[in-house]
Amino acid sequence: MPARWFRPGCRHIFTLLALLCVAPASVAAQSYVTLRGRVSETVALSVAPTFSENNVQAVNSGGNRVQISLTVDDKNDPVIRVPLLVRSNTSFKITANVESTAAEISKLQVTDVHPTGSLVSPQVVNALDVNRKVDISQPVLVLTGPRVSLGGTLVSPNNALQITVLIHLQPHSARGLVHLTFVATAGSLTP
Repeated sequence: MPARWFRPGCRHIFTLLALLCVAPASVAAQSYVTLRGRVSETVALSVAPTFSENNVQAVNSGGNRVQISLTVDDKNDPVIRVPLLVRSNTSFKITANVESTAAEISKLQVTDVHPTGSLVSPQVVNALDVNRKVDISQPVLVLTGPRVSLGGTLVSPNNALQITVLIHLQPHSARGLVHLTFVATAGSLTP
């Protein structure tokens, strides 16, 4: 084969390669993408898995609600410690409401707060606002706080704040049930 047959082909191949390299670069320079998103404000409340107490049943429901049922059958002043776990990507508040057919709650008190791991915001413990005087005759604000979780999911073991709530029941002569419901809500979603 003569060499002149390859010369025009080589020139066309180099032109084609040059076009393939320049065309995507000019398209990339002319177009851009904007991505916008929004993260839902989430607060999750649950009972610590290690919780075990006689005559007490704890039920997690709805992701942000915990119901504690106490069976009252003693004239003593029973004291119950409930460890609640809070995970949130926004500020939050926790309220409590009591329904009782027997004893009344004489005191509801937050006694301990500590992070469960490295994905808990370091300033959250000091920034909590705990209601020290709790009148439990109506739904009551127990505490408020800033964002808890820096990452993880709603079940990650290292991104929750553990809050121990002490519940004192007044002595009562009749047997019955006390239902205490804790509800956590996002602070910026509530008035």
